[in-house]
Amino acid sequence: MQTGPQASVLRQMPRSVWVLGCVSLLMDVSSEIIHSLLPMFLMASLGASATTIGLIEGIAEATAPVVKVFSGTLSDYLGNRKWLAVAGYALGALSKPLFALAPTIGVVVTARVIDRVGKGIRGAPRDALVADVTPPHLRGAAFGLRQSLDTIGAFLGPLLAVVIMLMWADNFRLAFWLAVIPGMLAVALLTFGIEEPAREPGMKRVNPIRWDNVKLLGKNYWWVVVVGGVFALARFSEAFLVLRAMGSGVPIALVPLVMVAMNVAYALSAYPFGKLADTMSHARLLVAGLVILIASDMVLAHGTHWSVVLVGVALWGLHMGMTQGLLATMVAQTAPAQLRGTAFGFFNLLSGVVTLVSSVIAGTLWDHFGAAVTFHAGAGFCFLTIALLLSRRTPDTAGQLRADYAPRKRQP
Repeated sequence: MQTGPQASVLRQMPRSVWVLGCVSLLMDVSSEIIHSLLPMFLMASLGASATTIGLIEGIAEATAPVVKVFSGTLSDYLGNRKWLAVAGYALGALSKPLFALAPTIGVVVTARVIDRVGKGIRGAPRDALVADVTPPHLRGAAFGLRQSLDTIGAFLGPLLAVVIMLMWADNFRLAFWLAVIPGMLAVALLTFGIEEPAREPGMKRVNPIRWDNVKLLGKNYWWVVVVGGVFALARFSEAFLVLRAMGSGVPIALVPLVMVAMNVAYALSAYPFGKLADTMSHARLLVAGLVILIASDMVLAHGTHWSVVLVGVALWGLHMGMTQGLLATMVAQTAPAQLRGTAFGFFNLLSGVVTLVSSVIAGTLWDHFGAAVTFHAGAGFCFLTIALLLSRRTPDTAGQLRADYAPRKRQP
């Protein structure tokens, strides 16, 4: 019945959502210190090409979704999501020293894969946990809030990377060592700050991968999976934003600011648009986000001065704020409660595999035809996703979506 101001919605938000958001914030500080510097480290220190960087990022980003299928399914079967999430965050934290020690590209790849395996283990159980502890009328806001807190960490990380690089004369490896600290704090907060919610009365332990249970996911859920997969073609790795900034003439120590700009826009927009997703058509909001991504691609394709690049990167962050929490909300709304972990796992699996393909395509286009063609291709995939969305009739409001799915979600 809550229709009051934003503050009222935030006061209703379960404590566990805030804790999960702060855990995400700390881990993103840790990860983004490394990720904002890694493309430069690979290219300047280890001699990697754009194609190699695209392949590394694609493999890393595809690894997490493959693992998410198994961790999400296991969390549904065990009825325990917290400790799987703790294990995933711990693995991510323990991968950080490998970046500091890496003498070759192969060790960097190993570290990235371990880090993404950790992300895969924690991702689906964490998202399912957010859905479990949040009332349906607040889920869009809850996913948006968690994403906003996550993204605050994602811009603090690159900002700290800039400070470290300026203070210690472009010392990549020292920055990687310092990234270990917030990662370990995230693990401690999740371990001691959240209790596993009780299972719903009468909910039995089921094997989520049995065919009759998979069928319960339904055609509306699989439509969301297909849309998310096509969308991922347009969402190649943010490493290419860093490479674009490197070509804009700014000093190496300041290049991570490009990720700060992206994540400030992301953090400021994720919660408001997540809240908006509770009251308006999901399809229309997703189309609006795709239009913003097209604008970002066009700016990045044709702008070479650092100030123009920052505008394009900020638009990229805005599109993420509009769409990432929204996609999570769409998965949560279309999946039965007892299969949410599995649903997030399958969704992220397809998105991750497609991200691998899109990052390799982006790197190849970059090396052979230049940055402009890479971003033009991204815009083309956005138009393809919009065409797919417009090809299917969808309910006009998020409320109608919930009404359509509610009877099926109550099935045992």
